Amino acid sequence: MMNVMDVRQLKERLPQTAFAFRGYNVTNLGRSAELLAHSMYGPHVRKCLLDASHVCADLVGRRVNLVARVTRQQATTLKTYAEAMALIVAMERAHIELLREFYGIELRQAKFALGFSLGEIAAVAACGVINFDDALRIPIQLAEDCVALAAGVTLCVLFSRGEPFSVDSVHKLCLMINQEGHGVIGISACLSPNTMLLMGQGDTVDRFQERMHDVLPKKTNLRKNAGHFPPLHTPITWQRNIPDRVAVLMQTIQGGFTAPQPPILSLVTGTASYNEFNARQILHEWVDHPQLLWDVVYETLTKGIETMVHVGPEPNIIPATYKRLRDNVETETKGSIGMRALKAVVHRPWIQALLPERSALLRAPSVQHVILEDWLLQQPS
Repeated sequence: MMNVMDVRQLKERLPQTAFAFRGYNVTNLGRSAELLAHSMYGPHVRKCLLDASHVCADLVGRRVNLVARVTRQQATTLKTYAEAMALIVAMERAHIELLREFYGIELRQAKFALGFSLGEIAAVAACGVINFDDALRIPIQLAEDCVALAAGVTLCVLFSRGEPFSVDSVHKLCLMINQEGHGVIGISACLSPNTMLLMGQGDTVDRFQERMHDVLPKKTNLRKNAGHFPPLHTPITWQRNIPDRVAVLMQTIQGGFTAPQPPILSLVTGTASYNEFNARQILHEWVDHPQLLWDVVYETLTKGIETMVHVGPEPNIIPATYKRLRDNVETETKGSIGMRALKAVVHRPWIQALLPERSALLRAPSVQHVILEDWLLQQPS
């Protein structure tokens, strides 16, 4: 799935390329230590880490040294959530700057950018809407409350091995559980027509599991994840007024009056919704709205994206989503002459316009993926 291409090839493919920025996860270092120690890249990476360290330290009221953390390869935890966010955004900034500085590859020449969770805030900064310091201030000022809300919250994967399930049915069941007054559960991300992430307080996930087969297909399963995660993109954030506090913070940040270059496919809306003035509104909604990853994945396929460049340390959810789609398409088309022929012609726009809407999914196996930190380290010094 991850294809190696040289600088010339990547430049040539920019008009049909999307840059995908990763979000927070349990592992956030990736190959950052190698980039920091690199003879060419090191000074640029160090500056990005120092800048983010200063912003983070100013907001949390204690010393933060991301350079030392990366050098020691000291993993972040939920207790160091603010530092984790600063580290991720700093490295995403570094990746984009290294591409421009050493290889003349400009993000603005790509067709789209997108980002999962924290990655969307990084994308908004990288695409010139606001600066990186202000982009970091938004999540870091709310980190303490997000961590506090994470206590007692379970992240789970809801998936079906059969027919897709209705988002409305899942949402309705969550609301019915919430009205009982013993904790809140909500959809955090829509990863595919048959896969969602849910986050729930207390025993709400157990109650959801007990009742889900009354409203969802019989082959629907629910798997709990170990550990705790801040319940962003769910109504749990309302309990500490986080969305409205973000709106207040956004009122006084500088910028926000420039349309992103390239356009950003927002996981809040599922499409390219940012214009020259609405970043504040979308980032306000970003806090408690589910991440519409599937909508954006499908948008990249319908818009003819041929290359996905994954930005940030050890990207996970977005590459994994494309891989599952690719594997499913290849399984369904294997051995079928008609389906193989159909997959071949979906690259011809005039034919694609005449085919069923969802035929764009057949393009998934042909999309090339670049893990940017790996690509940077593969280049000759």
